[in-house]
Amino acid sequence: MKQKISRWLQDAWYKEMYISAAFMPISMIYDDIMRFRAFLYRIGIKKKTKLAVSVVIVGNITVGGTGKTPLILWMARFLIEQGYKPGIISRGYGGNAETWPQWVDQQSSPELVGDEAVLMAKHADCPIAVGPERVKAAQMLLDKSACDIILSDDGLQHYALERDIEIIVIDGQRRFGNGYVLPCGPLRESTERLHKVDLVIVNGEAEEENEFSMLMEGEIAVNLATKEEKLLSDFNFIPSHAIAGIGNPKRFFDLLEKNKISIEQHAFPDHYKFTSEDINFNDDKAVLMTEKDAVKCFKFASEKHWFIPVKAKPQQQFIDKLLTLIKEKIRG
Repeated sequence: MKQKISRWLQDAWYKEMYISAAFMPISMIYDDIMRFRAFLYRIGIKKKTKLAVSVVIVGNITVGGTGKTPLILWMARFLIEQGYKPGIISRGYGGNAETWPQWVDQQSSPELVGDEAVLMAKHADCPIAVGPERVKAAQMLLDKSACDIILSDDGLQHYALERDIEIIVIDGQRRFGNGYVLPCGPLRESTERLHKVDLVIVNGEAEEENEFSMLMEGEIAVNLATKEEKLLSDFNFIPSHAIAGIGNPKRFFDLLEKNKISIEQHAFPDHYKFTSEDINFNDDKAVLMTEKDAVKCFKFASEKHWFIPVKAKPQQQFIDKLLTLIKEKIRG
């Protein structure tokens, strides 16, 4: 049922199904609430917490994934190269830990801390803490590590945490859907928010003057059972299954088809909790999936299952602007 509702909403928001207009009165109320909430933080009635170190928010204004996590991982590596000691916080979406915040490492369970947190731990050479209250997660980082700058994966609307730099990531394929806020459309906040942040980067090709582009590069496949690596070109023209439980499954399917892989598509909701039945089919075809999905499938995967790791590659102008902002705004 949840999967059907998710697909219906995606169609309503991104495929011009005008039935979503029935929610317009609720959307107007939601928008007013979000604006008033931001106003309360702005005038100090609702309190913000300012940490001893600087905070960079990487978020979005739409529901679902846009490519924030690959960008966060790129930024962590970039900051380390610049001599900083970054730490990462995230919500831990999909995790069912009984207490929060949670410290995350490569051995953490995605069932407890969420799939994205475990994915980040596998690639980020820095400490990670997750929890619904970003301030508490950030404080755990400060208590348990020597990080001097905090990267927040999502949390643009979590105003209780004071921030020094805000970055919005846009899905270049779907952008803002029908342009309406929840529940009529996919927007968490109106597009006015784009003009109040420091940087706007597009997962794909930039369309506006104030936007920067970011490419996702993935050239190999890794076997979940054996850890064997193959070039994606080895799968050229070979019929395969492709599964994706991410914000925009089409982006993953397009990557495979761009590499001339013949795929049967299986789309699932973002952060979907896979079972063995979801990834096994009654044939001998290879099963290709995202790395974010793979972290939840290792325990029941076979030699037929492969994941495609991807890395973000921001355009040079974004890198130059980010470096300038860091020198101007980062404390310490």
